[in-house]
Amino acid sequence: MRKLLNSELERKTVEQFRASQKAPVTIILDNVRSQSNVGSVFRTADAFLVEAIYLCGITARPPHREIQKTALGATETVIWKYFHSTSEAVQELKENGYYIIAVEQAEGAVELQDIVTEAGKKYALIFGHEIYGVDQSIIDMCDLCIEIPQFGTKHSFNIAVSAGIVLWEMNKNRTLSGGG
Repeated sequence: MRKLLNSELERKTVEQFRASQKAPVTIILDNVRSQSNVGSVFRTADAFLVEAIYLCGITARPPHREIQKTALGATETVIWKYFHSTSEAVQELKENGYYIIAVEQAEGAVELQDIVTEAGKKYALIFGHEIYGVDQSIIDMCDLCIEIPQFGTKHSFNIAVSAGIVLWEMNKNRTLSGGG
């Protein structure tokens, strides 16, 4: 085995990324306070060709040094939009036919590995505040809550880690991916 050089990775240019068909997924960050988490979610969204990120409430917006530090340029590729309130973002996506999913521990939540995605369907994934999670008023607007199974003493993952886990699970069979 030999580690590949960066020049061998066949990475997309910014122009190629923008021209690529995106996965029909929009991420909503509901009052995420950590700028490092925001940057990491941008980087993960770029890796999975996510359509957009909606930044809501207190969630920081680019350009910001801490966001840029972890995003590594993904704020230049991934489309993003700011909303004063998360409910405005959810309402816009509902009106555009998105299936709204909160990633949260809730009564009736479906475990992540049990979610079935449908080709051609558009999804919005909501990730909440690092301490308080997704606000109950936002959960009330959702079509579904999904929960990532956990087996240790902690009751939650970091937001950026959660985004990576959920996007991987939803994309692993490439049913959401628009390809290339």
